[in-house]
Amino acid sequence: MFIKQILFISLSLALASCGGKDNKKKEQKEKPNIVFIFTDDQTYTSIHALGNNEIITPNMDKLVHNGTTLTHTYNMGSWSGAVCLASRAMMNTGRSVWNAEKFTHKINKEDNPNKTWSKLLQSGGYETYMTGKWHVHVNAEKVFNHTAHVRGGMPKDNWDHFKMVTKFDSISKIKGANPDDIMPIGYNRPQNENDHSWDPTDPKFGGFWQGGKHWSDVVKDDALSFIDQAKSSEKPFFMYLAFNAPHDPRQAPQEYQDLYDVNKISVPKSYLPEYPFRKSIGNGNNLRDEALAPFPRTEYAIKTHTKEYYASITYADKQIGLILDALKKSGKMDNTYIIFTADHGLAMGRHGLLGKQNLFDHSMRPPMVIVGPEIPKNKKVDTDVYLQDAMATALDIAGVEKPTYIDFNSFLNIAKGKETKSYYPAIYGAYLDVQRAIRKNGYKLLVYPEIKKVLLFDLNNDPEEMHDIATKPEQKERVQKLFKDLLQLQKDMNDPLDISAIYQQL
Repeated sequence: MFIKQILFISLSLALASCGGKDNKKKEQKEKPNIVFIFTDDQTYTSIHALGNNEIITPNMDKLVHNGTTLTHTYNMGSWSGAVCLASRAMMNTGRSVWNAEKFTHKINKEDNPNKTWSKLLQSGGYETYMTGKWHVHVNAEKVFNHTAHVRGGMPKDNWDHFKMVTKFDSISKIKGANPDDIMPIGYNRPQNENDHSWDPTDPKFGGFWQGGKHWSDVVKDDALSFIDQAKSSEKPFFMYLAFNAPHDPRQAPQEYQDLYDVNKISVPKSYLPEYPFRKSIGNGNNLRDEALAPFPRTEYAIKTHTKEYYASITYADKQIGLILDALKKSGKMDNTYIIFTADHGLAMGRHGLLGKQNLFDHSMRPPMVIVGPEIPKNKKVDTDVYLQDAMATALDIAGVEKPTYIDFNSFLNIAKGKETKSYYPAIYGAYLDVQRAIRKNGYKLLVYPEIKKVLLFDLNNDPEEMHDIATKPEQKERVQKLFKDLLQLQKDMNDPLDISAIYQQL
């Protein structure tokens, strides 16, 4: 009898052990896949389904219709003129802007690469894959299981030569120099309707055509290749698909350029020939993004750049559609979350600016859409989030515990409708040491430290931020309160810039 009991117990334990292994394997198999689609320089108003009737984005529209859009998503700022670099560093390290700056200087030391987004997902059993724009100060190969066509910040052009020639001085100081002769091809144009110095469809200009195939095509082809391999695997996967588009040089095939008539492109409501404070906020003549079009701006130049911007987005949209089709055909879509966003927005003529080196909404806000199991369809949520919350959201989806050093938060429950309140009492913004911002309770306060300028916008009644009301007597208390809140945010963010003297003068 005793021997029979021993045999029964042993058999039961063995079966339980096998069942445990099977359950663990089943649990791993059922973990959802995560596809992160990341564009570059795409502002939140550049999707047809989100209200832009001029642009053609059928596949981004499908994402909007099949998922939840977080309409108020923000990039926190940058310590670099390459705002995308700071944005991507925050995204992949999970650290807020100034903490990310410190971390990226030592990211290659010790085990720091293991503290990145991809590595954290790997710890949860995920196979990770990356292609496209990286622009983070660590080799992508150290971070992802698989990589392909890892790109830098932007396609190469002659801008570095221009910087060398000008030595960062004003062009007017270069004795005897003609600005048109110094500026690389593709910049400071179009001078007028007869300026055909640049053709966004011609491969001879390199850029996105370098290597013989448009870079948006390459990202798509790489993605399809990985999906084809992953469809037979039981392991969950994380795909980091980073398009360089629609970053300049904004190039696309002729048929996509032909979709847009420059004469039918509208000029932004906040269009200005020149922003009066641009040089004081780090947007001088030699800021690369701003040098793309002539100073002062003309409506024709803004329409031309917008036409090329739209064509570039539409071409990237086509590739996104092919990636979505491949996911459906693979049989993986029903158990896959898709997060679509960009690293920041872009001005494209608003406020007389072209780039992202400012803290207006057009440059701080990208689109943000999440699609997947239990995510409501065709829903829009206006809760404030940071775009870098995508990392914490992916960890939440994967069931990976968020480390204490991650400064951002998951918006998964917000997207599902289980929560409505923002995790952030206010939205903070910073650019170098020349701009600071706080966005709270429907108002935005901008501070330009170099000229001790303070601006206030009522975002509910003035969403284009065209009417500064900071000097109105009835707004004095609000300005002081928001500035005080901004000073507290600076402490919370380990912001090294002291602007308290400006506050004392209010």
